[in-house]
Amino acid sequence: MIRPQTIQIFLPDGSPTSIKEAEITNRLVKAVLFPRNKLQEVAKREIVHFTGVYFLFGTTEDGAKPLVYIGEGEECFKRIQSHNRNKDFWTHCVIIATKTNEYTKTEAKYLEHYCLDKANIIGRYETDNDTGSKKPSLPESREYDLLDNFETAKILLATLGYPIFEEKRQSKNIKELFYCKGKDASAVGEMIDDGFLVYKGGKCTLQLTPSAGPWVTNMRNKLLDSKVLMEENGMLVFQSDYIFDSVSSAAAAVLARRSNGWIEWKDKNGRTLDELKRQ
Repeated sequence: MIRPQTIQIFLPDGSPTSIKEAEITNRLVKAVLFPRNKLQEVAKREIVHFTGVYFLFGTTEDGAKPLVYIGEGEECFKRIQSHNRNKDFWTHCVIIATKTNEYTKTEAKYLEHYCLDKANIIGRYETDNDTGSKKPSLPESREYDLLDNFETAKILLATLGYPIFEEKRQSKNIKELFYCKGKDASAVGEMIDDGFLVYKGGKCTLQLTPSAGPWVTNMRNKLLDSKVLMEENGMLVFQSDYIFDSVSSAAAAVLARRSNGWIEWKDKNGRTLDELKRQ
């Protein structure tokens, strides 16, 4: 059940773009976010040396989705120092630990396994983990404690700008669906908090128009490279739900041309997004 939350964010060096510590004050779990160039500075924070799970966030040039590596460590900072030498893609890291360093190695491994499994199911991010994580054995009561911790971590990560565990569809009872149609194209979507979601199964025009331009071409190529779009029976079809940054990029992907999404996306009565949301 979604309910109001109060989250405290502390800026150790006073900069809103630098190190951040986030917590729900009556909860045990705490999150520390830092950009890669602040690795030396964040080492002074005690909690980064605790046992916990960590997330390395970044992007790749040819990927349609952001990238994440999920790991665990008895001393998280040492593992992240190793990744600083060996992994190029990441720009930011979030460490999840308890304020009193209560996690055991086995408990951190359990959280790593659960987080990796959830991230792959939800599919907002591509995972950089080469192999899966084996679920360790824990008493049932402790598993439920850790799942409660996960829910707190999920909220903190999204608050810090990484909604890796947030379901794409906002509600099972969708009230506002929007439709985009064109030659050989027909897709359904909805506006959500972080963009515009096009549903799995949406059909896109196969051939780009001559005036599509490099922006539309590059965007569609990324979707193809990531297998978000695949060719089926002379058209491109969405293989999964996909979140676009804007309504216009969603329409451009579907119609294979530059598009004004505020006009192209319409409700079942033919009213445009512009009419419904901006007038």
